[in-house]
Amino acid sequence: MRAGPSQEEIRRHNLGALLRFVHVRGPASRATLAETLGLNRSTIMALTSDLTAAGLVREELPRRPGRRAGRPSLVVRPESTRVYVLAFDVGVDRLTVARVGLGGVILDRREAARPAEGGGAARRAAPDPHEMVSALAAAARSLVRKAGDEATCVGAALAFPGIVRRSDDRVMFGPNLDVRGVAVGEVLSRRLGLGVPVAVCNDANLGALAEHERGAGVGVNDLIYLHGDVGVGGGIITGGQLLGGEDGYGGEIGHMVVNPGGRRCACGSRGCLEAEVGERTLLDLAGRRESPDVPGREAVRAVVDAAARGDVVARDALHRVGTWLGRGVADLVNIFNPGMVIFGGTLRDVYLGAAAQVRSVLATGALAAPRERVKLRTAALADDTTLVGAAEFAFADVLSDPVQVLARLRTTPEDAPVP
Repeated sequence: MRAGPSQEEIRRHNLGALLRFVHVRGPASRATLAETLGLNRSTIMALTSDLTAAGLVREELPRRPGRRAGRPSLVVRPESTRVYVLAFDVGVDRLTVARVGLGGVILDRREAARPAEGGGAARRAAPDPHEMVSALAAAARSLVRKAGDEATCVGAALAFPGIVRRSDDRVMFGPNLDVRGVAVGEVLSRRLGLGVPVAVCNDANLGALAEHERGAGVGVNDLIYLHGDVGVGGGIITGGQLLGGEDGYGGEIGHMVVNPGGRRCACGSRGCLEAEVGERTLLDLAGRRESPDVPGREAVRAVVDAAARGDVVARDALHRVGTWLGRGVADLVNIFNPGMVIFGGTLRDVYLGAAAQVRSVLATGALAAPRERVKLRTAALADDTTLVGAAEFAFADVLSDPVQVLARLRTTPEDAPVP
């Protein structure tokens, strides 16, 4: 017969639950925490004392005292400037690194555009993976130096536009970013020398996590996030949890065939959603495939803007892409019955320009019952969706066992000093 959880296990669970609440929901009074977490006030007081001693939260009087008689309940706030993670976002046209404080506050960031080769967004060269890692590490080290000695990095995660194996964070495939055979997370962790591993995750999965925790999908337990870059990826939240699949490859929505015999896809098939609605297809249909020195996202926005101003070619291109996007959404609604479908990355702009077409195809292509309550939304976190997702993933360990994680970090020697 299995014994129940020990008092120490219960304490660790409650510490994590309290820290997660103020991390995601923001500062809260002891009274609110007691009511929400179902714990008595003395337990809340003991938990906040432990988290305060660990440097994870602080308690203070409310900044706007209410009119209730008696002593006001202390407010618990996350120590955003003292406890942080590093979030890396590898896009096809840009690299972004951010220092994100507890509570989800982006404290500082570095961003660099990717150079295009001979034809802008249409023909980007696959960068040398070691040069990419070097650039990410250099940017991160500058952020760490600026944070100061009093701040503690508790995690790091990298959003990558490709197929990532869950067991070892190995990138198995990345369009236009050939890092196969390179353990990006391990190399980057060694370069940083902070004593924390760098998790590598599919960017669309992290986008789904971010929008579910902090964006358009807050409170929605079943949602699909569609992310566009050069390719198209997807993240699926079901029952409040990210759907990963057997090896972590779940959500490769971009390779769902929507137009048999259609355009050739990078995966070798024809008519995949990615091939029919991706950046390259939109630019090609709009006659802008060869636009020099225009990053992908800006090139897509230029087409959407031109269509809004009455450009017939741009409008027809957006209409055609919107048709296939609607077809893909209809299939996903039939299969997963989501409460919401969220469009991010370049698909955010595509949807804003083709919403009527997408909704029209959805109305005829999806079954009445599953489409009845589904909402179509754009990513509330805009261009930072996958970056925020990386930060949330990096915070996962400290939120599940905060005191233990900090104790381990403070007793583990760093691999190397930050130069």
